[in-house]
Amino acid sequence: MNLSRLTEAGLSRFRVFLDSQETDAPEKWSLLPLDNSVTSQPLLPKINIELRTFTSRFEAARYLNELLGGSGHPGIEVDVELWAWLSWFFFDQLCPAGRDGKRHPGESARWIPDTGNFRRYYRHLLAGPYRIYRAHRDKPERALAVLVSPPHQPGDLVEQLASRQELVTNPAVMEAATALYVDLEGKKVKRGSGGRGPGSPRRLATVLKQFDVTWDLYAMDSARLLTVLPKEFEKFRI
Repeated sequence: MNLSRLTEAGLSRFRVFLDSQETDAPEKWSLLPLDNSVTSQPLLPKINIELRTFTSRFEAARYLNELLGGSGHPGIEVDVELWAWLSWFFFDQLCPAGRDGKRHPGESARWIPDTGNFRRYYRHLLAGPYRIYRAHRDKPERALAVLVSPPHQPGDLVEQLASRQELVTNPAVMEAATALYVDLEGKKVKRGSGGRGPGSPRRLATVLKQFDVTWDLYAMDSARLLTVLPKEFEKFRI
């Protein structure tokens, strides 16, 4: 299928579809509206997109970077209609049915990006990972802390770190967070990395905010940053 952008009619149609998922008569997901000239308009020059399945936010971001990173289309990161179209295209895997057999899309920002507010923009299930990947495209693996989780379950690491632009774009911070919280061999978040306790991502964000008052975090490397963290983080440095 050709990669496209939703029209105004398409955006309205998508919102109706999303709202219906929380009713007793949810609409079935279909690609048909995405290949309709009323609701979608192809990007030019045309780009072919495949309906792939991704095991992680990293895989999704890498594929989208392959498609869009060198496309030459201006303003890709803030193209609301493009990311909404992509959300609909991958909706089936981004919003699997829950235990009750229903899909629960959650807030609109997960599907139609709020490009005017970074703290909400990062919540978009595709644009968020793509932007992080692009910010670290020289070494995207350093950002696995916020990219290793499944596409439909961002998790607490994303909530605590990706919402802060000064943290998620900092190479040393992302490399340190990945070293602390990601099992690189198993490509998964380490046990106990969620929550609010000592050494948690929530605590890391708080400590880094304090550090930023007296130190230039962008001038530090990850090794140095790890050595100055409080002892509470040592349990994750195994």
